[in-house]
Amino acid sequence: MNITKHVKSCPIELVVKLINKKWVIQIMRDLFYGKSRFNEFKEDKPDLSNRVLSRCLKDMENNGLIQKIVDKCDKKNVRYILTEKGRSLNKVIYEIAMVSVDSENYSDKLKDDLKANFRQNLL
Repeated sequence: MNITKHVKSCPIELVVKLINKKWVIQIMRDLFYGKSRFNEFKEDKPDLSNRVLSRCLKDMENNGLIQKIVDKCDKKNVRYILTEKGRSLNKVIYEIAMVSVDSENYSDKLKDDLKANFRQNLL
């Protein structure tokens, strides 16, 4: 379902609807970290089924966040890349991560390491 056709009045609501489905932010994070293949997205998500991942990737593609690239010579060789629209969410995802990193759950050293890691990969 193309969300942009259904939400016209509030830009914040539109962005939230784009990223609030389960797995979307995790998959986008993976894309920012260089993952691009179906099985790579499943590596650290044991609860993510093939069916749900397929549906999620299709929704993300329909909403203009990612593009599916199929190798002309080998149709089974499929990669996913962030579109310009998807890449534009990097600052949003970074700020979401910083809310958690800046909490009291992390030591100062770990906070600094996490911030550097996210800055390197998301900004």
